Amino acid sequence: MVFQRAMNTKERLLQYLKEEQGQFVSGEKVSTRLAISRSAIWKQISRLKEEGYEIESSPRKGYALRRIPDCLLAGEIREGLNSRLIGQGPIFHFQETDNTNNQAKTLAYEGAPEGALVIAEGQSQGRGRRGRTWFSPSGQGIYATVILRPSLSLSEAPKLTLMTAVATAEALESRTGLPIRIKWPNDILVNGRKLAGILTEIGTEMDLLDFAVIGLGLNVNIPKESFPPDLRTPATSLLIEKGEPYPRIPLLQAWLEALDQTYTLFCRGNFDHILSRWKILTDIVGSRIAVDLSGRRYTGVVQEVDENGVLILKEPDGTLQRIFSGDVTLLMA
Repeated sequence: MVFQRAMNTKERLLQYLKEEQGQFVSGEKVSTRLAISRSAIWKQISRLKEEGYEIESSPRKGYALRRIPDCLLAGEIREGLNSRLIGQGPIFHFQETDNTNNQAKTLAYEGAPEGALVIAEGQSQGRGRRGRTWFSPSGQGIYATVILRPSLSLSEAPKLTLMTAVATAEALESRTGLPIRIKWPNDILVNGRKLAGILTEIGTEMDLLDFAVIGLGLNVNIPKESFPPDLRTPATSLLIEKGEPYPRIPLLQAWLEALDQTYTLFCRGNFDHILSRWKILTDIVGSRIAVDLSGRRYTGVVQEVDENGVLILKEPDGTLQRIFSGDVTLLMA
């Protein structure tokens, strides 16, 4: 079922101010248009100002929107967003939080609906896989988590990461024109350096998946010198690759739309199509690799990625290993 919502009063007021393109609108006109009192208008104007919107107020002229902040606010995300489910439900915006996945898990346990979005301008404890830190400077990246509630067994959960990787790669390739590649299972690369990462975490009920939170960390406008020294070689950003800053809202919208479309395919049982696209974007089948996993190192040739997203590795002695996660390094043939 598609989650549908009506705009609240604040969103309707913001839309009206945008329609007037920076011109003054009298309080009387706003009151008539939105069917709310003058005091209610002032309350919503104050809330918009607190979010960073620059609104000029005049006792005689009314209100005029002068500047829209460079923030990932709900009203800006929804404007022009072409999705059925994802991003159409509640959007929880934080100026800073520990990390969006933690917030999303709390909300999911409290019953937040499928398609809900958690977004932060910055993260104090950004996380990647296996407890690694994700560098998350405020206002320079996209740190977002979506709540999903698919009907899946626990063994099928890895499919969600592959699905998201495909959506992310296709959205970024379409929006930026960069040669985007996927590194199994969850890294998004450009020119061999990490541009984005995906972190999928699940909540369970008995032996079934109750919910999944899928987090994206995307380096957008981070200069090379701002990365910690140990990240300057393996990491990159759109600013570094393109030589100019990128507006974050269109990038986030492109990701939400691509994820929405891919998730629709997924729910309709078309994972084979998604997996085929994933294999093209990774080109890992047939490659010789090393996988570091829980203190052990496996080497061999990738035979396949199965229908559940598990990597099948053939070791030199012919042993087949099913690899669910791990750090992959490409080896020379």
